[in-house]
Amino acid sequence: METFIVETSARHIHLTEEQIEILFGKGVGLTNKKDLSQPGQFACYERLDVVGPKKTIAGVSILGPARKAAQVEISFTDARTLGVSAPVRESGDIAGSPGITLVNPLNGAQVTIDEGVIIAKRHIHMTPADAQRLGVKDKDVVSVALDTKDRKTIFDDTVVRVSDKFSLAMHIDTDEANAACAFAGTVGYIVK
Repeated sequence: METFIVETSARHIHLTEEQIEILFGKGVGLTNKKDLSQPGQFACYERLDVVGPKKTIAGVSILGPARKAAQVEISFTDARTLGVSAPVRESGDIAGSPGITLVNPLNGAQVTIDEGVIIAKRHIHMTPADAQRLGVKDKDVVSVALDTKDRKTIFDDTVVRVSDKFSLAMHIDTDEANAACAFAGTVGYIVK
């Protein structure tokens, strides 16, 4: 049984180059605060307020680098707080999802996206070599047991995502992590 790290993917924002320019100024890019487990991905020093119909969540992290389309990944709890009906989707599958307003609290600049608010479907990133070793392929849906001290949990409906650009790690949202007591250092394994 091969284990892999289970990481909590807290609420975050992905922006396009154009949106970064509108929100932070011409020629100003995102500033890398911390590299993430997935190669080339990083958390930024810059943060934005996410303004929903009901409430605002202040200081939400931005992840870089820039993408082709904006995306705001939240939990069900965040969706209720904001007052939006966000669907559970794989990253990048934003068609028909709700929009939202993003505000830079430092300069008041804002961007409203027409769609892009989702609750990310739990998933495992892995390389082709990892997939072969684990006996799975891209887009397979598996169950993963989490080895936690107080709340042993099996997450069904976990999507396998395979690319040579990935590093082996499972991502769950904050609600899922809290429910399973899956905090730093938690590992999981595929249940066959």
